[in-house]
Amino acid sequence: MLGLLTNPLKTIHCVDKVKIGIINVSDRASRGEYEDLPGQEVKRLMDLWLQNEWEAVYAVIPDEQPLLEKELKRMADEEACGLIVTTGGTGPAVRDVTPEATIAVCEKLLPGFGEQMRQVSLQYVPTAILSRQTAGIRGRSLIVNLPGKPKSIKENLEAVFPAIPYCIDLIEGPYLVPNEEEMKVFRPKQK
Repeated sequence: MLGLLTNPLKTIHCVDKVKIGIINVSDRASRGEYEDLPGQEVKRLMDLWLQNEWEAVYAVIPDEQPLLEKELKRMADEEACGLIVTTGGTGPAVRDVTPEATIAVCEKLLPGFGEQMRQVSLQYVPTAILSRQTAGIRGRSLIVNLPGKPKSIKENLEAVFPAIPYCIDLIEGPYLVPNEEEMKVFRPKQK
C-alpha cells in the first residue's frame, strides 16, 4: 500500500510496513526450553504504542557474540529495520555479550539510553547497577538493548521510547507514528 506520511524533516513514501527487529538473546529460549516471553512483550508494546502498520523481523538466538553481530547486521543492512530491539544478555555473567555485539556493529553509540534505563530500573531493584544496556546506530537503524524480563522490558522501553521516533527521524529511518493515547513521544516543533 503506497501512502504518504508527513515528517517535519521530509515527506516519506511508505511502500511497505515499518520493519522492527526483535532479537531475544537467550541460550535457553533458543533451545526451546522456555517460551519467548521477552520478545512477545516487545511485540505487545509496539502494537500498543504505534499507529503504523508494522512487521516484526524476529529471531531467538543463543548468547553468542558472532551470531548476534551477524543477526544485528542482517536486520539493519538487509531487512532495513528502523528499530532493532534486543532482549537479554546485558548483565555481568560470562555469557552476557549483547552490549559487546551491539558496540561492535554500531557506527555511533547513544549512551544516554543505557543511562536512562538504569536510572529507571534503580527505582525497583538495587541490582540495576549491574546492567550494561546500551544503544547505537547502524546505518538507518537504531539498536536498543533491553533486559530479559518482561516487566523490566516494559519499564525500560517505556522510559526511552519517547525519544526513539525522533532519533529514527534524525538517522533518516522510517517515520514512526505513535498512538498518543498510550505513548507520548517528543519531536521538536518546526519553525
